[in-house]
Amino acid sequence: MTSANAGSLGGLVALRRGEAHLAGSHLLDPQTGEYNVSYVKQYLPDVPGRSGDVRPPRARADRRAGNPKGIKGLADLARSDVCYVNRQRGAGTRILLDYCLGQLGIESAQVCGYAREEYTHLAVAVAVQSGVADCGLGIAAAARALKLDFVPLEQERYDLVIPRAHYESDLLRPLLDLIRGPDFRRAVTELPGYDATHMGEATALYRMSE
Repeated sequence: MTSANAGSLGGLVALRRGEAHLAGSHLLDPQTGEYNVSYVKQYLPDVPGRSGDVRPPRARADRRAGNPKGIKGLADLARSDVCYVNRQRGAGTRILLDYCLGQLGIESAQVCGYAREEYTHLAVAVAVQSGVADCGLGIAAAARALKLDFVPLEQERYDLVIPRAHYESDLLRPLLDLIRGPDFRRAVTELPGYDATHMGEATALYRMSE
């Protein structure tokens, strides 16, 4: 089994093209406040599917250890002395950022570093640790791994979107058994910020066609 970092939207597109068996998604719909449902309907309208709720940690604003610039939250991105490192277009984290900036009345052009993109949470953390940026939106585990400070922002829902044909096949059975097992649940719970309460539960993201 292989994996690739394509972002949440990229993963759904790969499913639509038949290039993947499953994709992770944490895409916020600014209109409804729901995660993933509207995007699955849009990108996979004819592919009956199910999701496995993984429920990751809150998205966080990572910042350098010691927080030398006194960054307290996303409102500080409008400051001229604060430089940000972004996720790529189509990433769930990027969509969450744009939503939060809109709520705060901050234009992307006001954010120094908005155009600088990384493709993983760890790459964002590395950029902050190295001083390329002062902060970035990411997960607690990446921040802790590189000894960065972080500020809790939002509890996100993360689903594994799986076309029904693959969900019911033997191919993914070992993976699904692992996710539902006590050892994996225990390991996830030990990570900072993760909520494994509903992990492994199957949910129909939209009405399945016969």
